[in-house]
Amino acid sequence: MDRTEKLNTLTANALLDKLNQREISCDNILSALNERISQVDPKVKAYVRTGTVPFKTTDDLALRGQSPLPLTGIPISIKDNICTEGNNTECCSKILEGFKPPYDATVISKLKKSGVHIFETKLNMDEFAFGSSTENSCFGATHNPWDLECVPGGSSGGSAAAVAADEAIWALGSDTGGSIRQPASFCGVVGLKPTYGRVSRYGLIAFASSLDQIGTLTKDVRDCALLMNIISGHDPYDSTSVDAPVPDYSQSLTGDIKGIKVGVPKEYFVKGMDAEVKTIVEEAIKKLETLGVRQSQVSLPHTEYAVPVYYILATAEASSNLARFDGVQYGLRKKSGGDNAMIGMYKKTRGEGFGEETKRRILLGTFALSHGYYDAYYLRALKVRTLIKQDFDRVFADFDCIVTPTSPTPAFKIGERAQDPLSMYLSDIYTISVNLAGIPAISIPCGFTKKGLPVGLQILARPFSEEAILRVAHAYEQATEWHKMRPNL
Repeated sequence: MDRTEKLNTLTANALLDKLNQREISCDNILSALNERISQVDPKVKAYVRTGTVPFKTTDDLALRGQSPLPLTGIPISIKDNICTEGNNTECCSKILEGFKPPYDATVISKLKKSGVHIFETKLNMDEFAFGSSTENSCFGATHNPWDLECVPGGSSGGSAAAVAADEAIWALGSDTGGSIRQPASFCGVVGLKPTYGRVSRYGLIAFASSLDQIGTLTKDVRDCALLMNIISGHDPYDSTSVDAPVPDYSQSLTGDIKGIKVGVPKEYFVKGMDAEVKTIVEEAIKKLETLGVRQSQVSLPHTEYAVPVYYILATAEASSNLARFDGVQYGLRKKSGGDNAMIGMYKKTRGEGFGEETKRRILLGTFALSHGYYDAYYLRALKVRTLIKQDFDRVFADFDCIVTPTSPTPAFKIGERAQDPLSMYLSDIYTISVNLAGIPAISIPCGFTKKGLPVGLQILARPFSEEAILRVAHAYEQATEWHKMRPNL
């Protein structure tokens, strides 16, 4: 069978067509994925515990007429920080070793109600989503399918790598500062971070509660729209979930973007940006112009403060959220003797259970929240966050979308930035502002470097305007071939 005909290479929409016409069964899809994973995951390491068969076949679903569920038979892969009842969900951290949630995250419940098959083995990630490379995992690093010596990005690197390597049809990830969009850029797939409050966070193990958002990683924009249709909507279990109507995102894929006004922020094209990335993104913007988009330069003047603001607020919230992992109720528990065995148990459990980057962020956040520093750091960062949001509000008063690079560089070598946290943190310089402002953004493939590494184009819109970015992204995608390219593993 030609590679383009293998079921694991197809989009969810294409598989749905085949299932509805009864050309294939769910078992056929799962078998194709199992075969692909056994072939390439020892190199890519997108899944945790790859020694096990991650997907169990089910009853033959060729007779789809018996099921009222629209997506019966389509499988999905899940990042290791999204709870699935009875299946290990460990945030790729030793401290949550063996943790099996007693409930499903809301997004998982919605997927099941649509008939989607949930894979049992989770996707690799940076521990507690702390990272931009998927190197900070207790299961080891994930490798970029386009160059196995490079990182896939992070923290949703396992999700992006699995989709790019045709080890997954589509996947869920989480995005706190670019953790869906940056790996989507590095791996040449489509990654969407929805508006804060559009998708329920119930069942997502928290990193920074005011920034976290569950989102999608797919092979094309059409699949992205379909998956957003399933997971979006108000959830009474999530106090930050917004009760707003959810449109049919698939209806926004008209292909017509004539007259759409796009802003290109000058602050995103500065010294230090990779020259090839700059050229490729500029060519993508020119392509949008040929499709009818009207683009103008705009300014987001507080962009330069986004990284320091983010690493104060995100670490402060992480310090608070991770206080619950103490070895008492679930996960790793280390015994300690002496006169104060309980305090010793806390110290030993957290000292051995957390990785180095996790410890670094907990300490940074604890410092920012400590007496005498709260006003100087945390409170000031909150004020600047408001200024960053106001920058976007001003631009969106006159423009439909903003277009930027997703990352200032293509994927870098594994280990290259491991000992330089500041350099690693700057990997997300183009994505962090989106989370601080709570707006939606998507990364789509827009070209390749001379070394064959993917480059992503980022499209932003005002809150709850996912239709706008999907519309522009789909029109660009249909006018180019980048999304059809796959690594040769």
